Amino acid sequence: MSRVGSLAALQQEYTAATLQENVRSQHSTIHPRKLETGIILVDWYSTDDADNPQNWSSKKKVFVVLQIYLYTLAVYIGSAIITPSQPFIEAKFGVEPEVASLGLSLYVLGYGIGPLVFSPLSEIPLIGRNPPYIVTFGIFVAISAGTATVNNFPALIVLRFLQGFFGSPCLATGGASLGDIYNLVKLPYALTGWAAFATAGPAIGPILSGFSVPATNWHWSLWEILWLASPVFIFMFFFLPETSTPNILLRRARRLRRVTRNSHLQSQSEMEQAKLTVNEVVVQNLWRPFQINLFDPSVLFTSLYIGLMYGIFYSFFEVFPFVYSTGLPGRASPTDGYGMNAGEVGLIFLSISVGVSIAIVFYVTYLRFVFEREIKTQGLGNSSPKIPWIVPTIGITIFVVGIFTVFQVIFIYIAISYPVYSASLFAANDFVLVKG
Repeated sequence: MSRVGSLAALQQEYTAATLQENVRSQHSTIHPRKLETGIILVDWYSTDDADNPQNWSSKKKVFVVLQIYLYTLAVYIGSAIITPSQPFIEAKFGVEPEVASLGLSLYVLGYGIGPLVFSPLSEIPLIGRNPPYIVTFGIFVAISAGTATVNNFPALIVLRFLQGFFGSPCLATGGASLGDIYNLVKLPYALTGWAAFATAGPAIGPILSGFSVPATNWHWSLWEILWLASPVFIFMFFFLPETSTPNILLRRARRLRRVTRNSHLQSQSEMEQAKLTVNEVVVQNLWRPFQINLFDPSVLFTSLYIGLMYGIFYSFFEVFPFVYSTGLPGRASPTDGYGMNAGEVGLIFLSISVGVSIAIVFYVTYLRFVFEREIKTQGLGNSSPKIPWIVPTIGITIFVVGIFTVFQVIFIYIAISYPVYSASLFAANDFVLVKG
């Protein structure tokens, strides 16, 4: 396993990243290396090779990163956007609130399981990042169309699970794609933006559908997922470039062999995987998320802790309609709610977005003035009308500031600890999130 295992190693990684920035700014030819076996190793042509994602211009990096952000936002919005439809689903199909909430919980379960399959596949050089993105997101869009028209509760629940499952690659592989593009110095900033879209997404969903669903019908929130995801998918299909270095070099080696007819030209990843069978490659990559968590206690702890935080975070989307609207059902309810309608309850979710915004300001300041300096030298309740509605809302905002900061610290730890296998590790982390 490729791991940064000590403070000294982390400092070395940071120094290397800084030096690479300086080296890339000066053109220097990289000469092909011939091994004892006669194989000529295909590498970058120069230190500033334009095909190397780390060498892309700032504009191109932002262009690619924005696509990952919007992809992540669309999938995360799709989770809680169904919340305002829940009372109408209960009335339409005659189900209890706990059963109707499966529309949210199974979607979240789906995008917790999906990365365990798709993210490790993205680490296979023969596949790369883009095929899992494009294929699964295309299926997500198609399933969204079916979900928006279904009139059968069991079918709705199954389709919601499949939505989450096929929309999931961005939730883990997205962080790995950012690591392909940015070095250790700038990666924390990119991860902050990615996590901001992921955290704010579920809060934006009820805002979008809170007023439209009561004015139309319960299908409206599901149509909104399709309208959000389709343009993002089309844009990614035509404009998202591959970011995986092993995949780019593998395709370069193939192209050079075809042009020169020299079979000795091979990439490093081809040499490594030539010794493995297809079955060994697939099993090895699918097993890796569990392997790292099982044998690295520190990573396992971060997964369990963030799972707890995420469980609390997603409980908001189940209890908000009760706390701010009708109160909990049943005579034993400890709350009568605040009597808000679905649209007004949706606006309460803005407190999460406010919390994320506050957290970004403080966290980016921390990265700039504390993290970068230290890494150079050290490495690396009950509601009642008697209590105004603004009180729990402020509490939510403060909580989100804390949970967002926790997420950022853990995301950076994961990306630094296992940079080569970050997609697998983010996948295992996502799985624990939804179990929480």
